[in-house]
Amino acid sequence: MKNILIIVTCFLFFKVSGQDTKANFDGKKWEAPYTLDTPKGWDVERFLIPIGFAPTIPYKGVEDIRFTPGWAKKETDEYWSYAFLWYLDDTPKFDSKILEKNLTAYYTGLFNINTDKSKIDTTKLIQVTATIEKRSSDNGDSKTFQGTVTMNDYMTKKPITINLIIHIKSCEGQKKTFVFYEISPKPYTNTVWTSLHQLWIDFKCMKNQIP
Repeated sequence: MKNILIIVTCFLFFKVSGQDTKANFDGKKWEAPYTLDTPKGWDVERFLIPIGFAPTIPYKGVEDIRFTPGWAKKETDEYWSYAFLWYLDDTPKFDSKILEKNLTAYYTGLFNINTDKSKIDTTKLIQVTATIEKRSSDNGDSKTFQGTVTMNDYMTKKPITINLIIHIKSCEGQKKTFVFYEISPKPYTNTVWTSLHQLWIDFKCMKNQIP
């Protein structure tokens, strides 16, 4: 996924609609008005929403990604383990079905934009399927969900199932919505989830917010 930014940049200039600032957006220089930590050794990518590779997802804002050091290393527990925040305008509604629809569009588009289908056996590809359910809300969340997405891993071109925990949060005095996705193919008992969840524990709605 680390090559998302290079590819998506093209879409930001030529295909993303509804964002007056798209031509000026630089994910590396953008100063977020919130605090989302970057642990040592982790990587960051940011791009605008609407998303070029998933234009049916109907929001405006910014996607802010944190990659574990081993997210692209298949031999590690951190493979495909990462998190991303959607910093969204207004207060869109989220439920299990909406999240499933968004995730299906997201990971279908992500695979397509990172894959030259003329060089692979497309008969072995699977359709993306997302199954999300609401669970007891974590402290500070307006809603919390968990579930799975089964898809084609664009790095190996083989099926993979990732687990997700999804946090929805609104902050007082802001007409913004925060949607935070924790993602890993590892079971929830694996220690990688501690690192992913710590990002959300330390998250602050405003840059200079006092804990």
